Amino acid sequence: MSQPTASVAPRQDDPPYQPGDPVALFIPCYIDQFYPKIAQATADLLKRYNVSIVYPAEQTCCGQPAFNSGYWDEARRVIRHFCDVFEPHRWIVCPSGSCTAMCRVFFGHADPDPRIVGIGRRVFELTEFLHDILGVTDTGATFPHKVTMHIGCHCRRELGVVEQPMRLLKSVQKLTYCELPDMPDCCGFGGTFSVKMPGTSLSMGNTKVQNILRSGADVVVSNDISCLMHVGGIMQRKPEAKHIRAMHIAEVLVAGWN
Repeated sequence: MSQPTASVAPRQDDPPYQPGDPVALFIPCYIDQFYPKIAQATADLLKRYNVSIVYPAEQTCCGQPAFNSGYWDEARRVIRHFCDVFEPHRWIVCPSGSCTAMCRVFFGHADPDPRIVGIGRRVFELTEFLHDILGVTDTGATFPHKVTMHIGCHCRRELGVVEQPMRLLKSVQKLTYCELPDMPDCCGFGGTFSVKMPGTSLSMGNTKVQNILRSGADVVVSNDISCLMHVGGIMQRKPEAKHIRAMHIAEVLVAGWN
């Protein structure tokens, strides 16, 4: 197992993480309701590096669905509740690139209050926190499968988190990495976009699935399960793609642990 090393914080206003500092888990609502194993894998990863975990039970949503749909007044109420809940915590970790981007980038668009912006900036995507803050390069996982990676638009374009999940994934023992053709292309989910523009969303998703098939992988991994809900649903309806599993990267990074 790789041990944490002294880290350089990714933003100048971040003091370095000190061993023993507690970390608050922000578990997005869809993970809480539909994919609790991802939340457990996230907690297991942090515990492996002796991180003290806090789970604020009053947490709900980051406000992204309302914000993306144009209901900014409603989004602000949810955002302010989020900030009330997480204000006591210096470090906040989330297993979702899109929800992390909502907090860190878009809180300030909805509400420019320095308190709101400051709390949003404390939120880190899981692989970003592991790699950049704890200095983890290898979680000691073993996963003997052919795996390709999809990195969602928010994670890639808003957070710039690309190398971190790729390095952690490629360090997994016995894993064969398969390059995803046109990897930067959107999967078509886009949250409420898939509801408002279902035809376009489905067309983009079908293109992504064809590229996953072209990669030769039997598992597609992402640090956004929201993207995988969309892609996985399409794959389950295609006989040629039904054998491909969709997994959150946290589940792979804990695979094979005794």
